[in-house]
Amino acid sequence: MDRLARIHTRLEPLRTKLLQHSIYSRLDGIDALRMFMAHHIFAVWDFMSLLKELQRQLCVVDVPWLPSSNSLGCRLVNEIVLGEESDKNNRGGYASHFELYHRAMQKCGADTSSMDGFLDQLRHGDSLSIALQTENIPNAARGFVKHTFAVIETGDLCTIAATFLFGREDLLPDLFQQIVNKLNAHIGGELDEFQYYLHRHIELDHDQHGPLVKSLITAICGTDDSKWQVAEDAAIEALQERVALWDGVHGTLNERRDQRITA
Repeated sequence: MDRLARIHTRLEPLRTKLLQHSIYSRLDGIDALRMFMAHHIFAVWDFMSLLKELQRQLCVVDVPWLPSSNSLGCRLVNEIVLGEESDKNNRGGYASHFELYHRAMQKCGADTSSMDGFLDQLRHGDSLSIALQTENIPNAARGFVKHTFAVIETGDLCTIAATFLFGREDLLPDLFQQIVNKLNAHIGGELDEFQYYLHRHIELDHDQHGPLVKSLITAICGTDDSKWQVAEDAAIEALQERVALWDGVHGTLNERRDQRITA
């Protein structure tokens, strides 16, 4: 069994737990989906931070420029950045996947204020730890972002690449798309933008970027068993953090439901 296949085998119980998570049964209306999006957008945002750290390490972003020491890694990462940071939008222009998601939230009436406030603080020069104290950031999302940046701060290329690949790859099941399609038909197209985001996410991340990152991590770890072990450990931890995020969203939805019942 090759090392990538071994990692996938180790991750299968966690992947199954995610893909069959009870969160999906709670997305029974537009309000629940809006709440989900208010959490999930933080994972969409910090995905870009993982990607830009890979680009920083594998490509040359300094001036004066020097040739990259890893031309294959440079090529693979730049291809991914092109799609994730400047993809086609559905209006004849270009946008990052984060911007597509944010626009989708606005279109369907989801609350973007916690993300907007968080980004405003970063733009004004506040540190990440200060910005994460922004009012109304969901606790589960806050914890998820903290883990992502703890990974980035290790500076370890295997850890970062494995978190990027295994922690973000193909973790929204077909059921989620069906839920969104059904809700969109019911509410008259408010989720058109979100459907477009999901279409591009699946088309790029699954069909194109997934294979690119697999090639990247294989090139990074090579035949070094210790590096593959680091990648495996990071992959397991990344999926555990995603389970914790889904648990947090599920708990919030249950709290809101209980509040309505007792009101």
